[in-house]
Amino acid sequence: MNQNLRQSGVKFLNALSRHADLIMQVYLTGSLDEREHSPKVIDNLIQLGVLWRPDEEVGLRLKNAVRSLLESSLHDERNRQLDANIGSALASLKTLAHHYKEALAHSRYAESEAHLSDLTEHVYGLTESLSNSVRTLFSRINNEFGYVASIDAKIRENELAQSQVSELLKQLEMFRFEELSELAGNNRELRHLLIVTLQHSFSRVTQELSIVQARLLALLGRFREFRGRTRLLKGFMLHMEQKPDFAPGNYTKLTHVPMLFNQAANLIVPAAVDVKRVEHENDLQQLVGTIKALNRSRQQEQPERAAQKITIEKQSAVVFEEDKLKQAVEGYFCDVIATGKRITALEYLNENALDFDAEAWIYQVIGGYQGLTLEEQTYFAIETTGESHPVYSGNYIIEDVELGLR
Repeated sequence: MNQNLRQSGVKFLNALSRHADLIMQVYLTGSLDEREHSPKVIDNLIQLGVLWRPDEEVGLRLKNAVRSLLESSLHDERNRQLDANIGSALASLKTLAHHYKEALAHSRYAESEAHLSDLTEHVYGLTESLSNSVRTLFSRINNEFGYVASIDAKIRENELAQSQVSELLKQLEMFRFEELSELAGNNRELRHLLIVTLQHSFSRVTQELSIVQARLLALLGRFREFRGRTRLLKGFMLHMEQKPDFAPGNYTKLTHVPMLFNQAANLIVPAAVDVKRVEHENDLQQLVGTIKALNRSRQQEQPERAAQKITIEKQSAVVFEEDKLKQAVEGYFCDVIATGKRITALEYLNENALDFDAEAWIYQVIGGYQGLTLEEQTYFAIETTGESHPVYSGNYIIEDVELGLR
């Protein structure tokens, strides 16, 4: 660490602390009254770069860096300057990145650390500058340019802010992240600074500037509306001062109503061809010539195609009886659940004297079981009894089905 640089910085900060009242007085008034302070103190502040004299005939003022520091820290709404010199900042970033990569390539690690530190400060300084610019714009908008009194002055300040936003957006177009990505390469520190940090700040500032533009346009419309109403009111007051006996008349009885009161919407007359215009004669002839004559032959009356009388009768209701076989299978399943016993399908068919074909009954029982949900099938245990086909192997002939609970 450079000790001389450290001592100079501590000396500068101590001077700012000791002479805080003097510095704030100059910040608020704009200049310093040299008769109220010691010449030694004034010379010390001039040497430290806190005060300076622009001209021999002008009083002492604060240096721009000190004023910018106070404006940023105090969030002073009078700060109307935006730092839009992004091109120079990007050029410095690229130069420092090249220095850092060169020092790493030649294994000069101490030098590379110094360049990386400078690069980090420049990157964060650029992002802070962009954030401060947006913050300043939002502060002026939220205050509705309250540091000026008249509507005309507010409109001028609004137009100035819009021009600053446009200039800042043009400067933001100088960001070329593909170039920065190529410059950073595979270096993790460079990619974090040049890609991640800058791109995050770029997207956030761009989004906020779009909001600023919309609010500036809305404010400008309001200011212009106020100005129009103010001018109308001032004109009316001036007219009343010059003609105090003025009284508005009954404009509804006038033949020609003034345009100020004649605000009725225009009536659109239906369009029609004006055949009296000679200059349109050729166009009308062409239109008539394009009309096609439709010749339809008159057909003889056909009684069979005449309208016939339709008699609407009430339709008889159709009643669909539920399949008895399906009801019997459901009764079989319910009986198994009620008794808890294992009963074969043929036993149930004979015990209840059901008038169904045995093969159709067994087939319906199997279909009823397979029609249950997987959860319902887990409650039943079904087994088939039968024998294999004596001729065709692989075919199993089901003779009966036994159903029970698990």
